[in-house]
Amino acid sequence: MVATLAAIALYLLLPQRLLIAPRYVLPALECLLLIPLVAINPKRLTRQTKTFRVLSLTLVGVIVVSNLVALVILIHELLYAGVKDGRPLLVAALQIWLTNIIVFGLAYWELDRGGPVSRTQAPRSSLPLADFRFSRTRTTTPSRKSPTEPAPPRTGSPH
Repeated sequence: MVATLAAIALYLLLPQRLLIAPRYVLPALECLLLIPLVAINPKRLTRQTKTFRVLSLTLVGVIVVSNLVALVILIHELLYAGVKDGRPLLVAALQIWLTNIIVFGLAYWELDRGGPVSRTQAPRSSLPLADFRFSRTRTTTPSRKSPTEPAPPRTGSPH
């Protein structure tokens, strides 16, 4: 929820010329999508319905699309607008970049191993393998170990 609110706040702070609609339209839509999600699971992610899943993925999608549109407009402004003072556009670029980091985290949170509710409710052994595997934890066979367990010793020469 905090990450979503941060993304909404970053969007609200963008210059008006980078927005596709009046300033409060998309943040209001995002808040309307967020309210039922918080109402369904106010404290812990323990319940999931098809509606909950669609709402959460739609919320992430709205944030992605609004951020991509702002990025396209920003690139157009940088290339063709002939702006004399670039500081506001650089600050906007930073906001878009931060929102991109947040939205990637939200998307990964929603999609990895069936979503957050699946990860909290199902036994770890029944979950599919993680969508991202990092080289430090990679072995020759798929592993379901927790990230706190030490990695197996390396063999062979590094590539």
